[in-house]
Amino acid sequence: QVQLVESGGGLVQAGGSLRLSCAASGSIFSLKRMGWYRQAPGESRELVAELTQGGTTNYADSVKGRFTISRDNTKNAAYLQMNSLKPEDTAVYYCNAAATVMGNLYLYDYWGQGTQVTVSS
Repeated sequence: QVQLVESGGGLVQAGGSLRLSCAASGSIFSLKRMGWYRQAPGESRELVAELTQGGTTNYADSVKGRFTISRDNTKNAAYLQMNSLKPEDTAVYYCNAAATVMGNLYLYDYWGQGTQVTVSS
């Protein structure tokens, strides 16, 4: 009942920047948390950054100081500004949201389909 659509991925050279966007839609009652995960080839999916409704952030150590997560609560959208990109940032990036839908207060996790980020060396 909640759909997440990512955009903004692409190919960039090391040191460059990208901004990922995630748009949430559907019968949303509350977006408790929105975040970004990534999965590199041969690796497990890992948390990159998350932002709670209350404003608490959490970043992977590898991206601290380079990536910034933000959200627009009025638009049910999340963003990931990625600066000083490194080849090791190459991965499929997934938007994630913990949300309740109208008529049901159970908190579910929702995922987007992912967007490819490739950083060339």
